[in-house]
Amino acid sequence: MPKMDLDAVDVRILRELQADSRLSNVELAGRVGLSASPCLARVRALTTSGLIKRHVTLLDPQLLGLNLTVFVNVSLINQSEPVLQAFQAAIDTCSEVMECYLMTGDSDYLLRVIVADVQELRAFILNRLTTIEAVSGIRSSIALDQVKYETALPIKDVE
Repeated sequence: MPKMDLDAVDVRILRELQADSRLSNVELAGRVGLSASPCLARVRALTTSGLIKRHVTLLDPQLLGLNLTVFVNVSLINQSEPVLQAFQAAIDTCSEVMECYLMTGDSDYLLRVIVADVQELRAFILNRLTTIEAVSGIRSSIALDQVKYETALPIKDVE
């Protein structure tokens, strides 16, 4: 996918929306130095282009009792297209999996999993991951603390 050409105003709009997507168009326009109508047109264009994918609300997992973040390395029996597709389809059904990446290196996939506790982790591994036919190995690492977590992408300034 080709990189989009953005101007300085687009960059300001994207930074503001990444910080707070609940801004009204009038508030956003004021922050980026536009009137409301051109600001709305730019946001619509950025959305239509696919650059703005969706608007979400970020929740605090600990306030929901989801206290354990685990990184799980998964190895498969092979990396044939049918095996990869079957694994990805199975992972799509797992609400505990926050992120899933096809990897190079020692494992085929890296998962970021959020669960309440070790018992839920055990259930996820035994009842979900190990039941996926193509899985040949699982290694997990429990995060002790979240040192940094960003959702805003680092957008470079435009001259």
